[in-house]
Amino acid sequence: MAQQIRVSFNDEDYTLEYTRATAKAMEKSGFDINAISSQPNTMIPLLFAGAFLCHHKKIKEETVNAIFNKMTNKEALIGKLAEMYADTVTTLLEDAEGEQGNASWEVC
Repeated sequence: MAQQIRVSFNDEDYTLEYTRATAKAMEKSGFDINAISSQPNTMIPLLFAGAFLCHHKKIKEETVNAIFNKMTNKEALIGKLAEMYADTVTTLLEDAEGEQGNASWEVC
C-alpha cells in the first residue's frame, strides 16, 4: 500500500499521497525529481503540490502555498515526500505476481 501523510490546517484534514497517475501528471507539468537540488525553488513546491493531486485535486494553489508556508520540519517533510514519489517508480518496475498469463521476453 502507498504511504500517506496526514496534514491538519485551519480545521481541515488533508491526505498527501502519490500514485503513478499523479506522478505522471507532475512530470507532465515539469516536475523532475533529479532537479530538486539544482532547482529547489521550482521543484520543491511542485513536489509538495503534487502530493495533493490524489485526494484533493481541486485544492487552490494559494491554499497549498499557505499550508506549505506553515509547515514545520520542512526538510524532513521534503525528504519523505521525495521517498514517497520515488516509490511510484518502484511500483512501475515490480514484476507481475503469479505465473499464469504473464508476458515473457527473451533476447534473440
